Amino acid sequence: MDNLRIELFDSVQEQFPNFSNWMAEHLPYAWPLLDEFVKGFIETVYMLGLTIIFAGLLGLIIGVIITVTGPKGILPNRTIYKILDSFINIFRSIPFIILLALLVGVTRWIVGTSIGPSAAAVPIIAGTIPFFARQVEIALLEVDPGVIEAALAMGSTPWDIITRVYLREGLPSLLRVSASTIISVIGLTAMAGAVGGGGLGTVAIARGYQRSRMDVILVATVLILVIVFISQVIFNGLIRLCDHRD
Repeated sequence: MDNLRIELFDSVQEQFPNFSNWMAEHLPYAWPLLDEFVKGFIETVYMLGLTIIFAGLLGLIIGVIITVTGPKGILPNRTIYKILDSFINIFRSIPFIILLALLVGVTRWIVGTSIGPSAAAVPIIAGTIPFFARQVEIALLEVDPGVIEAALAMGSTPWDIITRVYLREGLPSLLRVSASTIISVIGLTAMAGAVGGGGLGTVAIARGYQRSRMDVILVATVLILVIVFISQVIFNGLIRLCDHRD
C-alpha cells in the first residue's frame, strides 16, 4: 500500500501540481493518508458486497416465505409465519452496536478473528437479513391480488406464482427496497469501524475523530457518499429498465 500511495501521489503531483499543493495545504492530515483511504474504500465495498450476496439471498428467501405463509398468502401457515415474524421483529430491535458485541463468539468461530472487514461483515449480514426480509415482504404485498388470483385460477403451482407473479411483478418494488437497504448497510459498515471493523469508518474514527483531525473525517465522509451515490445510480437505472419493460 505504501508503493500505491507513492505512485498515486507522484502521478497527481506531476499532472496537477497546483491541485496537489492545494490538497496538502487544506487537507494536511488527510492527504498523507491516501493509501489508507484507498484501503478503507476497498474494504467498505468488500463488506458491502458480502452483505449483498448473503443477506440479500437469505433475506429474499425469508421475505418470500413469510409473504406466502401469511394470512393473505397462497400457502397460509400460522406457525411458520409467527416464527419468522417473531425472528424478524426481535433481531430488527437489537441495536447494531450491541449486535456486534453479542456475535463476537460467532464471528471468531466463522472467520477466526473479531476485527477486520471479514469479521465486521458477519454482524452486518446478521443485522441486515431481518431488515431486508421485512422490506421484501412489504414489496411483495404490493403485488396486485387480482394477478395472483388469476394465476391460481389458471392452475399455476405455488412455485410458479412465486417466480412468475410475486418476484416478476414485484421486481421494481424489490429493487427500490434493495436500494434503501444498501444505504443502510453502508451506514453499518461505517459504524463497524468504531470497533475495528475496517473500512472508511475505521479511518474516520481512528485517524480522524480520535485525533481531532476534521479533514480526515471529511474525506472519509465524502468517499462514503460516493459509494452511496454509485449504488443509487445503479439501482435507479435498474428500476427504469424494469419500468420500461412493463
